[in-house]
Amino acid sequence: MSTNTEARLTRDSLLAEYHSYGHPSEEWLVGGEYERHLLRPDGMPVPYFGDYGVAWLLEQLTHRGWEPTREGEHIIALKKNSASVTLEPGGQFELAGAPYASVHGVVAETLAFVEELSEVIGDAPIHPVALGYTPFARMEQIDWVPKGRYKIMRDHLGKTGALAHDMMKGTCAVQASFDFSDEADCARKMALSMKLGPLTTALFANSPIRYGKPSGYMSFRGHVWTQTDPARTGFPDAANNFTFARWLDYLLDVPMMFTKINGEWADAKGRSFRDWMDNGIDGIYPKNPDWELHLTSVFPEARVKRQIEVRGADCVNLALSAGFVALFKGLFYCRKATDAALEVAAQLSACGTREERFATACKDGLQGTVGDKTLAKWAELLVEVSYGGISRCAPEDLPLLQPLIAQINSGRSPAADLLEAFLKDPTPQTILREAAYHPQSV
Repeated sequence: MSTNTEARLTRDSLLAEYHSYGHPSEEWLVGGEYERHLLRPDGMPVPYFGDYGVAWLLEQLTHRGWEPTREGEHIIALKKNSASVTLEPGGQFELAGAPYASVHGVVAETLAFVEELSEVIGDAPIHPVALGYTPFARMEQIDWVPKGRYKIMRDHLGKTGALAHDMMKGTCAVQASFDFSDEADCARKMALSMKLGPLTTALFANSPIRYGKPSGYMSFRGHVWTQTDPARTGFPDAANNFTFARWLDYLLDVPMMFTKINGEWADAKGRSFRDWMDNGIDGIYPKNPDWELHLTSVFPEARVKRQIEVRGADCVNLALSAGFVALFKGLFYCRKATDAALEVAAQLSACGTREERFATACKDGLQGTVGDKTLAKWAELLVEVSYGGISRCAPEDLPLLQPLIAQINSGRSPAADLLEAFLKDPTPQTILREAAYHPQSV
């Protein structure tokens, strides 16, 4: 942390950083973040502690070259080369990979990790599954991962949304990161991400089961986010008429949940980062790592850090996860495709309110209707645009769109297929089989 005599962050210095993040198109890369649930044979989440728990799994990975990060005596993260493994509050497992020029690079890294994880698990009673929401456990049955920030988040978010703890301990998602050239390019991509948010949710809806019964939603995960914390989730006004300055001001004024000063976590009690930056805390002022930490606690459907993160997809199998990254690469990395996709997004956005569109996507998935089309028909228009973009900018990635195209052609979200199988045999074994997170799905 900085003191009064050291250079301080200012709004101007942070704004200058945002303007430095652009890259020429020939240097654009893509990245993926893949969360997954770890379930026991009875469908309950693998706890952090205990025999064959999450801590045991992390420890086994350290014997294969992964470097641990500890909080006290507990391993809470791993790192190897440019990849990292982190834990969500309920023990959900996430791989954040390195950036690659090709989506194939993202897929290859993910497959290698899935295979490594499978070797480590062996015959242990641990089943990685691709689901947007844990299918059997109630939140009080899921232990908290021993991370200091999660204790503070638990208390803060417990006051801001009825399903905030469900978000923390019960959900899993796929996220993808993309570069931009400058402020104008970033604005176009953010506008597209936000306007397509409901359609993205429908395309990858994969959380139809809660407490061992149909949840009433194709994406219960998506619904959970509407009941978490309106100050830091959803579709912030700063994404409209986007500029770096508007986005920065939004982030500076979102109430902070926590700080970490002199190695100790503390409740920020809702102070803004702007207030800390301007006035300090006991003579201590934030530095760049504090800003980066704050950014991890703001969760809109798309966000700008050093890249644009698109965040609105349930955890799905590896083939559809690859399709998610390829879809947005095609939309973002070809100017002609971006223009065409913005036209589709504008037509979609003209149908009802955003809240209505998002509610339809969460409840009905691709079978829902917005305007005069099902969301599957809207998805057909969008993937056609992306296919053209990939054909022009990265034809080697075209095969990765095929599983997504097949899903769209079925007219159903992945959740509908999973729910159909579960209703025929409503047992944990059905979930472990149908949602298995394994390389054969690519």
